[in-house]
Amino acid sequence: MLTTRYPITEKQVWLLFLVLLILLQFSALFVPLLEPDATLYAVVAKNMVLRHDYWNLFVDGHDWLDKPHFHFWVTALSFQIFGIHTWSYKLPGILFLLMGAWYTYWFARALYDEQTARWAVCILLTAEHLVLSNNDVRAEPYLTGLIIASVFHFYKKEVLPGALFLAAAVMTKGVFAIVPVGAAIGGHLLITRNWKELFHWRWLVAMVLTILFITPELWSLYQQFDRHPEKVVFGSTGVSGIRFFFWDSQFGRFMNTGPIRGQGDPFFFFHTLLWAFLPWSVMLYAAIVVYLGRWKSQSEYYCIAGALVTFGLFSLSKFQLPHYINIIFPFFSIITARYISGLHTAKGLKFFRITQYTIIILVAILAVVVDLLYRPAMHFLWLIPVGVLIVLYKVLHNWLNKTTKEAVFYRSVSIGILLNFYLFTILYPDMMQYQSGSTAAQYINAQLPGRQVSMYHAHSYSLEFYCKAPVTVCDTVVVPGLYFTAEEGLKRLPAHRVIKEFRQFWVSKLDLPFVRKATREGVLQKRYLVEVF
Repeated sequence: MLTTRYPITEKQVWLLFLVLLILLQFSALFVPLLEPDATLYAVVAKNMVLRHDYWNLFVDGHDWLDKPHFHFWVTALSFQIFGIHTWSYKLPGILFLLMGAWYTYWFARALYDEQTARWAVCILLTAEHLVLSNNDVRAEPYLTGLIIASVFHFYKKEVLPGALFLAAAVMTKGVFAIVPVGAAIGGHLLITRNWKELFHWRWLVAMVLTILFITPELWSLYQQFDRHPEKVVFGSTGVSGIRFFFWDSQFGRFMNTGPIRGQGDPFFFFHTLLWAFLPWSVMLYAAIVVYLGRWKSQSEYYCIAGALVTFGLFSLSKFQLPHYINIIFPFFSIITARYISGLHTAKGLKFFRITQYTIIILVAILAVVVDLLYRPAMHFLWLIPVGVLIVLYKVLHNWLNKTTKEAVFYRSVSIGILLNFYLFTILYPDMMQYQSGSTAAQYINAQLPGRQVSMYHAHSYSLEFYCKAPVTVCDTVVVPGLYFTAEEGLKRLPAHRVIKEFRQFWVSKLDLPFVRKATREGVLQKRYLVEVF
């Protein structure tokens, strides 16, 4: 039970934190998009709007076959309504993630109780990589919301909305989106030996509806690729978009036989979770161990089946990226919340308290060290994390008894809130000055409005997205005009003058030499805006 010094309920505390958590998800709304993926996806959606073509995907003037259409359609719709901006690109993804939090609450409440549901939402909305995805928006925020929504509706035996959300997930990332949904529902029914429900005719209806709902994606792929075998895609002709969608994009990456390949490590996601699920990663591992140790006495297997099957499949894949596992964070959040809310013994509570306070201290120290190393510019945005800190201090210090489980929990939530408010209002906005494409676009829009610019030996999707004038890619300089280039390209240019020099670093791939102000200049590259005569 929540112990307070003033007459305030746990629900009121939770609601206050929920408001802060929702604000946190929007705190990166105006931070420029990170290269390469977010800006690439933004360019695809921008081209949809500018070309008035919502069926074919184009990048750099060429047909593009990599990702399905759904999140591009949603983003293009946002661009149509609000205009082409950073915030109108990020907004739909954040809303889908919040939808995922909504469904996480109702799913956890249906499976367990009110406290588990509330705490699962707090855990989900402070899981570090999920919060970071609101800045570097790709397909995962969409998938996170769509997958847990589909699972919830199938759990409630609501086939139509379940199939609709599942189809949208498939049209966002591919057929592997079926795995966490099928593993959650089918895994529970299989483990509980509910054969009658497992082989119910409704699942056949769900499959038919899902296939029906993905026909816009199949039609788009057929029109752009299968009808035109002469098109060169991935360096080859005769490429089938439908085959890529069903096989090469997913199974090809999994088995490393498709056009896009990688190198898999079976332990990659085990150590990725240590930071990606902070500040809850240790509690998550403990929750899973305890859950498996009490396997036969568990009341439900939806979350554990959906999470572990997907996690295992990703671990076996030959193509792995940290953000892949974000889609099962709702399952992890419910498992972790249930474990923490069920801690009652002195030993269990001591483990929770020591672990979480250790993590809180380490995260706080890390944030201070990063700030001292990086030394971001001081500006009025500092008032945001300072204001949040004051609010949290008043709530946690004046209202909560320091020794209760609830106090430890909400202090853990607080460090997640403070860390990410700092990242999105202080650190990342300052770092984005080193993303040359977006800074060059800002300069061109202000000083050279309407001037077309060509990228020569220096490609930047952020330049292409943010520049209001046309941006092209060229291999040779044949006409006078504006060119965006690197040092290698500058040496090859004919008669020219440098209009503006920009500093360049891949902010999505941070390292210590860049973070440390004393060594930063040594790792920065240069980009140039050049006038060729």
